[in-house]
Amino acid sequence: MTSLKELGDLVGGKVVGDPQLSIDGVSSLDTGEEGTITYLYKKKFQKFVETTNASAIIVSDEALIGKKNGIIVDDPRLAFVKVLEFFSDDMREYEGVHSNAIIAKSAQIGTSTDIGPNVVIGENVLIGDNVVIGPNNVIGPNVSIGNNCRLFSNIHICSDSKIGNNCILHSGVIIGADGFGFISVDDSHVKIPQIGKVVIGNDVEIGANSTIDRGTVADTIVHDLCKFDNGVQIGHNVTVGKGCLLTAHVTIAGSTKIGEYCAFGGQSGAIDNVTIGDRAIFACYTAVTKDLPGGKMYSGAPAREIKEKNKRDALYFDVSRLKKRIEFIEKAINK
Repeated sequence: MTSLKELGDLVGGKVVGDPQLSIDGVSSLDTGEEGTITYLYKKKFQKFVETTNASAIIVSDEALIGKKNGIIVDDPRLAFVKVLEFFSDDMREYEGVHSNAIIAKSAQIGTSTDIGPNVVIGENVLIGDNVVIGPNNVIGPNVSIGNNCRLFSNIHICSDSKIGNNCILHSGVIIGADGFGFISVDDSHVKIPQIGKVVIGNDVEIGANSTIDRGTVADTIVHDLCKFDNGVQIGHNVTVGKGCLLTAHVTIAGSTKIGEYCAFGGQSGAIDNVTIGDRAIFACYTAVTKDLPGGKMYSGAPAREIKEKNKRDALYFDVSRLKKRIEFIEKAINK
């Protein structure tokens, strides 16, 4: 439990109302509970201000909350993130190394690192300081994991993979499995050995059940600050540039190069061997089938710049309407 003033100091905001008001948690605006703090970041949700039971609201303008208690900041969402962090649990399920963990003698484990039950850590693994490794994880030989990482349960990090500092891997993630590479000869499929690695930068988050395949020869690389949603698939030899956002079920085929700060909507993707420029944005279900410049928004299958796609859609609608009109006239003439 804390006071409204303490939270105001935390987020660097102006407190209005009772500064000694006790706050014991957070809630959403529409279902707010007494004793909690919430936030308003869009005026269209202001209708909930009068009905919420939350004891305080973080807003950008004092006029939005009337006589209610609150904190005034420039960006309510960023302020609420700090409040969420304040009230969040440490999430450490275990302290130290669980007795059921199997750790190779050559592995090096940093200080203040917690390892859960049934974890298997292979030869020559390097794990940094303040790392939390959940139950049932398998970490293959020669893997390196940086400082301050969190690995949830049931993750497999295959041999030779490298993970930077401050990374979060959610349950079911597989890093460094073989890429999909075969040569078809006489109705058979000859497997291409995959001997590259996966290299993941700093401050990367990988959503549940996502997979990042190792390179065939060159490494598969995910640069710093990337954030992946659940169920993302990254093929072999792919490079994902700094700060990219990939939402649920995005699929990137082998050897594709993605620039910095690109964003992919749900179930969008790219075929193999294409290059995408910096800061390109792709709507849901978009399919990239050729090299595309950055700094533009794309949609459709195949991907087209949204302005062009909207023109094509409008033209198609006009042609369809004209066709129906011609058919109506022809029927009238033939009567």
